[in-house]
Amino acid sequence: MFWNKTKEKDQSVKTEENTSQGWLSRLAGGLKKTRSSFTDKIKNLFTGNDGNDLDDQLEELEEILIRADVGVEATMEIVADVTKMAEDTEGNVSGEQILEWLQELVSKRVAKNYQPLNLDNKPYSVLLIVGVNGVGKTTTIAKLASIFTAYGKKIMLVAGDTFRAGAIEQLTVWADRAGVDIVKGKAGGDPSAVVFEGLSKAKSNNTDLVIIDTAGRLHTQINLMEELKKIKRVIQKHSPDAPHETFLILDATTGQNAITQAEVFSRDVDLSGLCMTKLDGTAKGGIIINICSKLDIPLRFIGVGEQMDDLRPFKADEFVDALFQQEQ
Repeated sequence: MFWNKTKEKDQSVKTEENTSQGWLSRLAGGLKKTRSSFTDKIKNLFTGNDGNDLDDQLEELEEILIRADVGVEATMEIVADVTKMAEDTEGNVSGEQILEWLQELVSKRVAKNYQPLNLDNKPYSVLLIVGVNGVGKTTTIAKLASIFTAYGKKIMLVAGDTFRAGAIEQLTVWADRAGVDIVKGKAGGDPSAVVFEGLSKAKSNNTDLVIIDTAGRLHTQINLMEELKKIKRVIQKHSPDAPHETFLILDATTGQNAITQAEVFSRDVDLSGLCMTKLDGTAKGGIIINICSKLDIPLRFIGVGEQMDDLRPFKADEFVDALFQQEQ
């Protein structure tokens, strides 16, 4: 369970447990482009393998992994492991065995022992959302709100992105769809003031979780990074140990750039989790393997579409099964 709940779940609530089959189907569908350029090519590469051309096949495997954005370092390590396993069999290895090894190696890389989310604080918890523009930050916030609402939590959104034109209106629409409260100011206004108002209302409204949107920014935008630090100071005036979670939203279609964004943001922000969106829009879903291999920041949620239920907690076994599944 990704949330350490303090009360029993209402059995009538729609959660990811009782919609798991639908989610697994959408996840498999969302990874179809990646399977086509990654898993299927690997399967074809080793089909009928008799060991005679294994060296050439391993070299081509390396190319497939790199093209899928698995990353150079992770690719070298995976290929080295497969090579060692093959050597231990003295060349007597089948393509099916190699595929099993690859699946096991990928599983180990994406499977990490994450702690439950720290979102059971009193009087309320604070989840800060950061990321650059265009990664799906606003829609991800709404989807997170929908997920947490399904656990019986009272959610409030704070429209802290007063910088981007239309950001407040967009978040308002999504708040309505998710059926949650929203606190907002005027475009171009002081985001810290909006955050202060939101946190003040949260306590009086018996809110369980406050999700704060922030302006999309890059490390080169010094004014926006300073603004983010100001927002954190305002948050900590209300709750010294907040924000309790800080998520960076990443776009899978940006490939290696997602790694760079995570590294840059982590220098100025204490990130506690990553959310990867738009996996259905890329053939390079291997970026998940890269992120889990290279970064110490937990991957919390992944998304494979625009619908409200197309975002779910990241579970390594589900991802690997969907990535290596046989096409019907």
